[in-house]
Amino acid sequence: MSSYASSPAPRPGDVAGTLRLLAYLALSCALVISDHQGGWLSQFRQQASVAMQPLWWLAGLPSRLGTSMRNDAATRSQLAADNRRLRNELLVLNAGQARLRVEAVENARLRALLGAVEQGSLDVQLAPILNVDQDPTRQRLLLDAGSRNGVRVGQSVIDAGGLLGQVIAVTPLTSTVLLVTDLEHAVPVIIARNGVRLVAYGSGRPDHLALRNIPLSADVEVGDVLVTSGLGGRFPPGFPVGTITELQPDDSRAFLTGDLDPAGQLDRGRDVLLLRDVVVPVTTADLEAAAAEREAAARAQAEAAEALPDGEALDAAPVDGEAPADGQTPDTPSAPDAEAPAPPAEPAR
Repeated sequence: MSSYASSPAPRPGDVAGTLRLLAYLALSCALVISDHQGGWLSQFRQQASVAMQPLWWLAGLPSRLGTSMRNDAATRSQLAADNRRLRNELLVLNAGQARLRVEAVENARLRALLGAVEQGSLDVQLAPILNVDQDPTRQRLLLDAGSRNGVRVGQSVIDAGGLLGQVIAVTPLTSTVLLVTDLEHAVPVIIARNGVRLVAYGSGRPDHLALRNIPLSADVEVGDVLVTSGLGGRFPPGFPVGTITELQPDDSRAFLTGDLDPAGQLDRGRDVLLLRDVVVPVTTADLEAAAAEREAAARAQAEAAEALPDGEALDAAPVDGEAPADGQTPDTPSAPDAEAPAPPAEPAR
């Protein structure tokens, strides 16, 4: 026997694999040489890259969606926080602006008060309003000024528009003002146009005063401005009280009644003015003049009655200052204390 074993013969599959490997190597070398010389493989790669872009976009879509959702959530939270902050700032700014508007109105009102004081060369005292009586039957103001500040009972109270009322009670720290619109208040007035004397009564409403028992023969017209007459010594003369807005006959058709629009701003403002001027008393000349006027009116009425034919009666409509024929008490005050606020049942005139 031979000592060397014969080698196994190669299998057909191994030979085919080797041939394929050699073919791939030869093809690779050919492609490398061709690409190096012509560059056509680079162009193929570029075209393949363009063709693969949709696939790359689809592959990155989940990541982009997640990032977008995170950004949107953060942006929404930031916008909500900014919205809340801006709303709060807007509320604060609106409140500040409203307060500035109120202060501007109050400043204009104080300027008007100062202008009235300077124009009339008045000796006045500025008093803040502490409280307002809300009872419809009582028109009162409580002022943050009392006897320690020099306030006294009977002082006239005005504002830039005109007369407001008078002080009826004083404590060391506060004082109470009876407004001209109170049901218990009355103030002697004259028509600025012709000097006809009347009496303005409170109606219980802050926007209304009343005139009563106006003689039919009196020269009174709608639009006339009424000012204080000074009779009675309570109010100094010449301060505006109101403007006549309406005239109509009363139930008896013997007199006229009228409505007044108050000159003072009774339902607004935070400050008033207290007059320090000396109260003007009623003089003997005023009383004599009133008496002479009543006598002249009585003589004129008597002469007119004599001139009428027999059987006709003169419609006795009393003139200003004359006592009414039906026994009513004339409204023109005849004594300095006719305007005193006490007792409450008697109107202050």
